[in-house]
Amino acid sequence: MSTDKQEELSPDAQKRLLLDYAKAHNIFISPEYIFVENGISGRKADKRPEFQKMISIAKADEPPFSLILVWKFSRFARNQEESIVYKSMLKKQHGIDVVSITEPLIDGPFGSLIERIIEWMDEYYSINLSGEVIRGMTEKAMRGGYQATPSLGYAAVGHGQPFVVVPEEAEIVKYIFDQYVNHHKDPTGIARQLNKRKLLTKRGNRFENRNINIILRNRFYIGKVIWNDIERDGTHETFISPELFQAANDRLDATYRPKNRRELAGCAHWLSGLVKCSTCGASLGYNRSSQYPFFSCWKYAKGMHPGTNSINERQLIDGVLKYFEQLLDGADFSFAYRTSESDEPELPDEKALYEKELAKIDQRKARIREAYEAGIDSLEEYKENRERLTAEAARIAGLIQELEAAESDSPAPDPTEHKAEMLEKIRTVYDIIRSDAVDYETKGCFMRSIVEKIVWDRESNTLTFFLYCSSSSGT
Repeated sequence: MSTDKQEELSPDAQKRLLLDYAKAHNIFISPEYIFVENGISGRKADKRPEFQKMISIAKADEPPFSLILVWKFSRFARNQEESIVYKSMLKKQHGIDVVSITEPLIDGPFGSLIERIIEWMDEYYSINLSGEVIRGMTEKAMRGGYQATPSLGYAAVGHGQPFVVVPEEAEIVKYIFDQYVNHHKDPTGIARQLNKRKLLTKRGNRFENRNINIILRNRFYIGKVIWNDIERDGTHETFISPELFQAANDRLDATYRPKNRRELAGCAHWLSGLVKCSTCGASLGYNRSSQYPFFSCWKYAKGMHPGTNSINERQLIDGVLKYFEQLLDGADFSFAYRTSESDEPELPDEKALYEKELAKIDQRKARIREAYEAGIDSLEEYKENRERLTAEAARIAGLIQELEAAESDSPAPDPTEHKAEMLEKIRTVYDIIRSDAVDYETKGCFMRSIVEKIVWDRESNTLTFFLYCSSSSGT
């Protein structure tokens, strides 16, 4: 039974009729070879575990059955290409027929033609139904209707009514926004604090930094209902102000996270993860076990390269402060422009979607060739289908080339345009890190907002700073 609410018999009723048919035709049915799929679409065979299990058993050297009974051919498959390939493989390679007890076929070419028409109608019905469902959901979205599970802080009441606020969950969401915006905590640190308090996500799981990022990006908290890129004003109560939401997203947009740099919540010092070894590029770990805490290359400590590369904590902090003071006094400097990187799951870009379509076309080419080799399609039909798919592949390849050309023509941002903005950020960071009243996590967050890394070279006694600007204005 599919998910589309069509008026058809339930799986139990189908099973009963199939067993009655088998008994009337002296067919023995072993209980272990009754395969039932409830609530799964028949459009894609690779998404149907019971179907795949049945096919796997049928492909054994000595298959335990010689016939597959279905209530309707649509229960076997709703994709004509897959239906043809699987039926042909079962018949020609394993001697197994697929029989519909409600759609009897006569022998000969006319029977095969009727079977193909039934398969085509089943696929058309499935495609048309899918389009009707999408149109209905789109219309509902255009009217601001709710068709997603409630976000943390809300519960559904049904009957098309707006979601209602769940006070205890809403407090968790408020805490996340407050910690991120007003206390400048990073998502990993916020997740740890929530887990320490034994608070759970909407699905009852422990928090991760990606959960925090998703919540901070969720426009439902400012009254928006979004489905399939359609955004409308909802009628539900909100508890996050638009100003707080915007401040959170401005910070998310302006936060650049270099690859392989640890989150601040997992570091022992506000400079941890930023200072790198000039010899091997590894991070300098913070060691506070001695009277005079210091940073030292962990690869050197493991014996992975000669020549120690360590620096006293006080010397490092003084060097950072001195460098920022020089910049604020007018020293020249350069910096890189970085776009923001997020811990949220990345959505596939347009090029990736086109490449996925090309892969699908390759699969369809393989299937039509199998149908031709199995004697299902004539040579003319095979050539026609192959030419059609080849033309479609060429069209998509052209779209990919257009995207690549557009990307290469896009001018790169000019970092010098942001120098005044960068100096303002440097001044803010300098004021934060030199204050004894500011905690280490806040200092670390502000440092990471402009410093990509600091390379320490003990031999030359130099600190090399790599600064970056990631403007929230999007310029």
